[in-house]
Amino acid sequence: MEYIILGLLLLQSRTIYQLRKRINDGLSLMYSCSTGSIQAAIKKLLKSGYIEVDEIVEGGKQKKLYSITNAGKVQFNLWVNSAIENNGAKNPELAKVYFMGFSEKEARVKLLENYIDNLKNTLSNLERICKDGEELFSRSQENDILFYQLQTAKYGRDLIRFNIDWYNKLLDDIRAN
Repeated sequence: MEYIILGLLLLQSRTIYQLRKRINDGLSLMYSCSTGSIQAAIKKLLKSGYIEVDEIVEGGKQKKLYSITNAGKVQFNLWVNSAIENNGAKNPELAKVYFMGFSEKEARVKLLENYIDNLKNTLSNLERICKDGEELFSRSQENDILFYQLQTAKYGRDLIRFNIDWYNKLLDDIRAN
């Protein structure tokens, strides 16, 4: 989580609310977050000197705006230029499928249909992000950064498409038996 925050702050200074919104909108396939997990990471980054905080007033409300420091930029660059590790394809929800034989037969199809509906909602959001990203990419001078951000959105979109197809096939197999 710390490196995601450093990367987002490298793009622009943000409040905790803005960080959470950006993570949920565009990075949720990589990381899920709560305000508490962001606050814990922020606390660690502040203690390490990788970020700093300014108090600002916006719309009559006092807010904390976080920015990356030079030390944070160095740390982020060390991380982003290190080897990419293979952590495998972990999907905790797949454990429910693994043990679905213990669930009530009548509930299985409905559970899977609901999950597919959720995946379709996620796909819709990712397709919007990809479309917006393509438009922004075509107009921007910052193509290096946007290119890779767009590629991760496309990866997420394609992964969700695969999951929808796979779960639909599972439903077909269940219904056939």
